[in-house]
Amino acid sequence: MAAPANITIKNLSGKWQMNKTLSDSPEPALALQGIGWMVRKAVGLATLTLHVKQYEGAPKPPSTATDPVTHIDIDQTTTENRCLDLEFREHADWLFGSCRGQSDWRSPAEIEDEFLKKGWLEGDAESTGPQGKSHVYSHVENVDNGWTATQIWGFQEIDGQRRYARNIVVAKDDKKVEFRLVYDYLGENDAA
Repeated sequence: MAAPANITIKNLSGKWQMNKTLSDSPEPALALQGIGWMVRKAVGLATLTLHVKQYEGAPKPPSTATDPVTHIDIDQTTTENRCLDLEFREHADWLFGSCRGQSDWRSPAEIEDEFLKKGWLEGDAESTGPQGKSHVYSHVENVDNGWTATQIWGFQEIDGQRRYARNIVVAKDDKKVEFRLVYDYLGENDAA
């Protein structure tokens, strides 16, 4: 389902399901990240649903800042807790191992990679982040296997519908995999 107009980069809260038909296969990126064949196949068969909670709050450690920042907490197969202040934070999980990641807001002019900047809807309706920014930037460095994953999140028009999407570049040594994930909006999160 297309994203409703009231769902913007400033409020991604809700349930999102990866649309396998509209998304590129993540398998080549998972292989580059050192994920085994059986796990890659299981990920490919699974229905990935994101439960997103976006809110303002004090930064998480190691930041010592006191001004509120945007948090995006995502529950899925692994949990993603993002604090949009460009501070590196350590994270470890069963799938990717030990990583450190940072997240922040981006305008189109701040996106350097050609693939990452491709296909986004822009304009006043999309520029709802701080200082009119229209994208979330996420960068992860894997401590164990030496790969990086850089993502830009936002909204794209796909098959005539406005959809939440992520353009992703995974790199290791001299190899690079580019792919896009597209999500269907399923509605608000269930009450806890």
